[in-house]
Amino acid sequence: MDKEYDVIVLGTGLKECILSGLLSVGGLKVLHMDRNDYYGGESSSLNLVQLWKRFRGNDKPPEHLGASKEYNVDMIPKFMMANGALVRVLIHTNVTKYLNFKAVDGSFVYNRGKIYKVPATDIEALKSTLMGLLEKRRARKFFIYVQDYDDNDPKSHEGLDLNKVTAREIISKYGLDEDTVDFIGHALALHPDDSYLDGPAMDTVKRMKLYAESLASFQGGSPYIYPLYGLGELPQGFARLSAVHGGTYMLNKPECKVEFDENGKACGVTSDGETARCKKIVCDPSYLPNKVQKVGMVARAICIMSHPMPHTNESHSAQVILPQKQIGRKSDMYLFCCSYSHNVAPKGKYIAFVSTEAESNQPEVELKPGIDLLGPVDEIFYDMYDRYEPINKSDDDNCFISTSYDATTHFESTVKDVISMYCKITGKVLDLTADMSAASAASG
Repeated sequence: MDKEYDVIVLGTGLKECILSGLLSVGGLKVLHMDRNDYYGGESSSLNLVQLWKRFRGNDKPPEHLGASKEYNVDMIPKFMMANGALVRVLIHTNVTKYLNFKAVDGSFVYNRGKIYKVPATDIEALKSTLMGLLEKRRARKFFIYVQDYDDNDPKSHEGLDLNKVTAREIISKYGLDEDTVDFIGHALALHPDDSYLDGPAMDTVKRMKLYAESLASFQGGSPYIYPLYGLGELPQGFARLSAVHGGTYMLNKPECKVEFDENGKACGVTSDGETARCKKIVCDPSYLPNKVQKVGMVARAICIMSHPMPHTNESHSAQVILPQKQIGRKSDMYLFCCSYSHNVAPKGKYIAFVSTEAESNQPEVELKPGIDLLGPVDEIFYDMYDRYEPINKSDDDNCFISTSYDATTHFESTVKDVISMYCKITGKVLDLTADMSAASAASG
């Protein structure tokens, strides 16, 4: 084992693999270790036998579900915004050459007991059955304002400083009703709850613009893309990037104990009786449990089905957002469906996920509003996991710990955490703005 590294990365979750790749490209000497014998950590994709082993305690799934190896079931299911931060990181690092992506067929929202396609532009607003005639006109005006808004063009601001005006104030200026506010805030701006209403309107406008830009990047019916063969491909892509730039990988390493010097600073990792020295540690919360705190739980159901989600235009891949108010919760619920069209299941099979920030210890009860929308399911697995955030000061102990994955079904918060960690580790800003115009090239 080479004895001295700039950074040792523990865990091969997506966040850790992106950082490993970025740091290696930046010229740092990186050793990447994992206690597991596979890539992906919490964000891996499992075949059917692995899924059965994890949730049913045996490795004998029923034969009628098809071949195990044809399944790639994500443990942290998320789509990618076509013009979002993760796509920009993929383009910035050229990891796109290791992966193939396909657009997601549909984006939908649950409103008053029904599922509707999400209108994302002024033209779609006029066609939508989600709103009455007068409301469509008001919504169209608001969409045009958002589409035309330009930071550098004061004329487009209509006299409003979006850093001072709240989202609630700008929405009321257009006289939009509650249901319209609901789908704009949750299905377009993708806020996980209603707390955004009292925050600066700029954040909501930028999120809506990202949605519209992502939708325009592809000729699909949604702003989302997703890799063929599941999300487990992403950590492996970044691992290859790191290896190409000199990173060293060691899987199946037991223990991985972080060592500290007399000043409380991380100085190495011991595994199998050998110690590798380093200046900094990057890891997921499971490697340094005494330096993180629990901040919540995610409840999730994984369903294998033989049909697409009902009321989604027979979409082979789709997202449905259930805004909190529509189902009487404190945060949103997300339905996410993929199928054989993205090579994550055998022909004729669909994998659906229902996720939410848990409010109790009863996932079967909490997730019922979403599961009820799926129709008959062949198999269902319930899962709950704790969410952690670091409480250490990385300046004091040289430990950089990622936050756990949230319930949202896109990667914007994931990449925000990665970029923040990268800046703290290197002292450099990761500028992805130059990659925006190239984002549509990621369609592969």
